[in-house]
Amino acid sequence: MRADAERSRRRILDAACEVFLERGPDAPLDAVVRRAGVGPGTLYRRFPDREALVRALVTDLLTRLAGAAEEAGRVEPDPYLALRRFVHAAADLRMGAAIVVLLEHLVVDEELVAVRRGAVVAVEELLRAAREAGRLRADVGMGDLVLLCVRVSRPLPGALAALEADGSLVHRHLDLALDGLARDAGGPLGRPLGFEEVIAAAGRPGEQVGE
Repeated sequence: MRADAERSRRRILDAACEVFLERGPDAPLDAVVRRAGVGPGTLYRRFPDREALVRALVTDLLTRLAGAAEEAGRVEPDPYLALRRFVHAAADLRMGAAIVVLLEHLVVDEELVAVRRGAVVAVEELLRAAREAGRLRADVGMGDLVLLCVRVSRPLPGALAALEADGSLVHRHLDLALDGLARDAGGPLGRPLGFEEVIAAAGRPGEQVGE
């Protein structure tokens, strides 16, 4: 793909992520066009309908999620700091909230399950390393981590959105929450929540996400 075409595709996907988070997956595609700063023809040549756009966005987000996890583990020698680095990178990409919202409106086939599996394996490896190093409390599962990111990274409503205009508030709240995941943060708070439970709660109980 030519560089200019790839830049247009990137603008469309980034704009779609923002618009769908703010207005839901049923938001008018014209809003995505305006946010991306491209013409309608540019969008429809790459994504002929809403499902194609949502599928491409979910695939892109999951792929970048796996990449962020792998990079964090590669560049940060401390397993717990690697996990923190990943969570902040995921927040910058607004992955947690977007993926959960979009998966509810998408038919998940084998190809998408395979992409998701890659992301799950990469993040689970960060959790395992931090746990084995004694740096992460034992009752934290990937489902806990994903839903934490979802809660913190959703846009604030109405006028409150001005508080996070520069993006720093999300990272402050993530740091406050991540301090509670550390091994010495306190006693156990129940069993870990697995990612497969999150998927089942979203109405997809039959999917095998870990194989």
